[in-house]
Amino acid sequence: MKVSFRMIAAVVLLSGFYQMSVCQVTDAEKNLRAQPADSIQGWKTGGVFAVNLAQTSLTNWAAGGQNSFAVNGLLSTYANYKKGKSVWVNSLDMGYGLLKQGSTGYRKTDDKFDLLSKYGYEAFKNFYYATLLNFKTQMAPGYTYDDAASTKTKISGLFAPAYLLAALGFDYKPSDHFSAFIAPLTGKITFVEDKQLSDAGDFGVKPGQKSLSEFGGYLRAVYTKNDFKKEFLKNVTFSSKVDLFTNYFKNPQNVVVNWETLLAFKVNKFLSASINTQLVYDDKIKVPVIRNGEAKSIGSLIQFKEILGVGFAYTFKSFNK
Repeated sequence: MKVSFRMIAAVVLLSGFYQMSVCQVTDAEKNLRAQPADSIQGWKTGGVFAVNLAQTSLTNWAAGGQNSFAVNGLLSTYANYKKGKSVWVNSLDMGYGLLKQGSTGYRKTDDKFDLLSKYGYEAFKNFYYATLLNFKTQMAPGYTYDDAASTKTKISGLFAPAYLLAALGFDYKPSDHFSAFIAPLTGKITFVEDKQLSDAGDFGVKPGQKSLSEFGGYLRAVYTKNDFKKEFLKNVTFSSKVDLFTNYFKNPQNVVVNWETLLAFKVNKFLSASINTQLVYDDKIKVPVIRNGEAKSIGSLIQFKEILGVGFAYTFKSFNK
């Protein structure tokens, strides 16, 4: 099955996000905030932007160690629309980080691009007929390093991999903070646009092929909270989402798992701390290690990433009828 990646990517990237913008707090917005969240109609936009820095400098330091510098940025935004029985939810999550330690060059510590759009039409109270479109990739090449041999091996890149998922099912949404989307009809395409990686058959594609198509079932559960009532939680933003996918026709017992959590603490107007975690399991991804200067696969493993940072952050939200 041949798929035009550029055409599909263009459709996804142009899917309604021109509506997303940051608005100033107005008197009208303050009045809207006083209304119950579920009663607010129209657009609601917002998100969190943060940049975290860490630096260590050592001169004649008897205890030893290495100079280091790290920078990490994240952007988590949403643009949601509600009118009558229709609900349209959009989100964009991006993250990128670099680390320089000792005499080594800069190395990537984080790289994520996740664009989602979901539309639902109310069937009955809290239940919606829904469709979802999700596109994920990364923005820069990824490597494994053999410092002893001063070599590196490319293991990923832009659109290598990239994932496009389209699903049709039901959405349970009892409040603005939680939703559970269940889709028995789901198509998933994995793209590997890098020739070297596609020739090696990485990320589950057949050697030499640049895409893998799958059909199966999908579950996505999301919980987001940024308006806690308790005083000591008023400056906290919390978001957690888990995605589960199973291929009906090949190893359906091997469920693909992606679980992400973001916890942001606002110290003052521009200073904050954030914790970002991600757990991934995909039996088609073989985790590489460097042995004798070459990348060797050691099979499918649970992948986990955690990023803790303190630095500049800006949280924004608005309501537009």
